[in-house]
Amino acid sequence: MAHTPALPGFLQRLPGRWVLVGAAFLGGWLLFVLVWLVARRDDVAAPVPMQPVAAPAAFEPLPRPMPAGDAATPLPPPSDEAPRLVEAAPPAPAPAEPAPLPPSLEENAPAVAAPAQPPVPLPDQSPSPRYPVGALRRGDTGTVVVQVAVDAEGRPVSVEVVERSGSRELDRAAVEAVSRWHFAPARDAAGAAVAGSLSVPIDFKLE
Repeated sequence: MAHTPALPGFLQRLPGRWVLVGAAFLGGWLLFVLVWLVARRDDVAAPVPMQPVAAPAAFEPLPRPMPAGDAATPLPPPSDEAPRLVEAAPPAPAPAEPAPLPPSLEENAPAVAAPAQPPVPLPDQSPSPRYPVGALRRGDTGTVVVQVAVDAEGRPVSVEVVERSGSRELDRAAVEAVSRWHFAPARDAAGAAVAGSLSVPIDFKLE
């Protein structure tokens, strides 16, 4: 009968299944250490690949400037004619279409009838003008024609010289005199008093 080697004392006291578990754990741990050592050796031994260094780009040198000579482009000869600014004429505007004219107001407005009788100076209220002393000394004479506008009450509204005598003093004396006159107002066809106007000649003569 074969002799079984004696186990260590602490293993003899353990049950049989715990002996198997301990042996399996020890074998697994040894296997892990062996694998780790092999992997580490492979990592250290593997050379790190070197990245190739890119060669510097080659640049062509710039061409040297050409000497001034026959090869250079000649400049155009200067012109004796002075530069002129050419302005394009603006296009002529299109003729605007005439707008339709509104109906004439004069055609629709009632016609104003001219006075049938013009105003007349009242003899007792229309004195003759005073002969200016300076014009009398110089012997100035002449005829002044004034245009008088008379309102419906027979009062002169405006007096304007339309023909001069040649003497300023005679013209002024005629205007001042007629401005103080009173008139019979103008009359229309129905006999009603209306505004009107008349021309009054004033003669300045030396007797």
